[in-house]
Amino acid sequence: MTSARKMKLKLTAPKPRNPLVAPALQRKAGSHQRSAAALRRAEKMALKKQINES
Repeated sequence: MTSARKMKLKLTAPKPRNPLVAPALQRKAGSHQRSAAALRRAEKMALKKQINES
């Protein structure tokens, strides 16, 4: 009987991440005004409110 063969498991290292990206994303400022979709929806809701009150 032959001896058991040893299997070697090859693990590849993950791609190194750019260390400058995370701080840049954290510094990024948010928007300072409503989006166009939010403005359209607000106008639509205001119009419906006026129609229902009349």
